[in-house]
Amino acid sequence: MASAKIRNVVLVHGAFTDGNVWSHVIAGLQSREFKVSAVQLPLSSLEEDVAATRRTLERQDGPAILVGHSWGGAVITEAGMASNVKALVYVSALAPDVGEAVIDVQKHGPQSPGMSGARPDNHGFVWFDPDAYRSALASDVDRARVGILAATQKPIAGASFAQPLKAAAWHDRPSWYLLSTSDQALSPELQRFMAQRMGARTTEVSSSHMSPLSHADAVMAMIEAAASV
Repeated sequence: MASAKIRNVVLVHGAFTDGNVWSHVIAGLQSREFKVSAVQLPLSSLEEDVAATRRTLERQDGPAILVGHSWGGAVITEAGMASNVKALVYVSALAPDVGEAVIDVQKHGPQSPGMSGARPDNHGFVWFDPDAYRSALASDVDRARVGILAATQKPIAGASFAQPLKAAAWHDRPSWYLLSTSDQALSPELQRFMAQRMGARTTEVSSSHMSPLSHADAVMAMIEAAASV
């Protein structure tokens, strides 16, 4: 049993996946007697993703740790202003500032080669090429699992990336950052810039972008550290 004081953990997934990306983390945290909720984002806009996260936060009985992966980092940055959020954990995640959109923060690092696999459809939603999914997003994840991830991916509205944040909770909440040094979808240099700008307590792992699956133990260790503060 963990000695953490905060027992509620809310997990927010990124683009091109859903809440099941947290499956290993959820199982591990539940075995440590955490109460875990994984948000299922609509990925239709930043505003609607933040609203979905806030609805889940409202269901928590007491203080919570808010965790975001990839695009989910932008979501928790704004949704984390909720009064019951006590700490933020970024997992290979985006962390814009107030008034900054994802496309703005990405100017602080080199282009990520893996993102060439992201393709828009005729409705304004962006999908990831299934044939490029493993090499770009999940090179250290079991091939069978990658096949499932690619087949069940949720597309994201392309316009979301240009929507500026109305608030940045990392200015007011203690933050942790798990930096994936082998990431092809979100450059390690950009991750390092964001983590340093936040003053986040940072741990680096040799991981692909799908660190919640390939490095679940490191993710859980960071959540437990945040929950103990």
